[in-house]
Amino acid sequence: MGKLTLYGVDGSPPVRSVLLTLNALGLDFEYKIVNLMAGEHLKPEYLKINPLHTVPTLADDGFHINDSHAINAYLVSKYGKDDSLYPKDLQQRAIVDQRLHYDSNVLVGTGRALTTPLREGKTEIPKARFDALEEAYRTLNLFLESNDFLAGDNLTIADFHIIAGLSTTMLIHDVDATKFPKLARWVQRIRQLPYYEEANGSQRMSTIVDFIKSKKFTIV
Repeated sequence: MGKLTLYGVDGSPPVRSVLLTLNALGLDFEYKIVNLMAGEHLKPEYLKINPLHTVPTLADDGFHINDSHAINAYLVSKYGKDDSLYPKDLQQRAIVDQRLHYDSNVLVGTGRALTTPLREGKTEIPKARFDALEEAYRTLNLFLESNDFLAGDNLTIADFHIIAGLSTTMLIHDVDATKFPKLARWVQRIRQLPYYEEANGSQRMSTIVDFIKSKKFTIV
């Protein structure tokens, strides 16, 4: 196996989703922090491996790939002892892919709509943005109607992506277990994974937790 290097920052949900995948696969890797505030993602050496200047970026023995969804699918396809995290069966994979697209098309934007005002120093967040998050929670609860994981009976990279994002949004608006019991149980189920704390736990989340706790906002 070639040398794996992950470039990222702990505060990024996409980066944490890759950390979950790497740990689930039991892979050795180097983790290099990219200081976004210092503009390290805009330096020529980083732009050479990721012209989009985003995180995460994965380097695999000279091969570079960005976008967490692509990275995680690549890692499982190349290094997985089996295909359970990203099934080869086309119908099963289609379900996983649908959940991944729901993450990128809906959940990412829904989460950013809540965090962006805080990053901009604003103190008011429109209620409609919380309503949109509630609707997303409702959809995720529906995905879990008849199975323990978001794409079926087995844990997949879809679970990693979505828990990484929800870990941030739940700091602003938590999942109500009375309204979304299956989703609340799923969150606890994922948190019990043996590598969860290392990849997406309190230490990884500390910066974003402190940031959100420091903000006072009202819903308008």
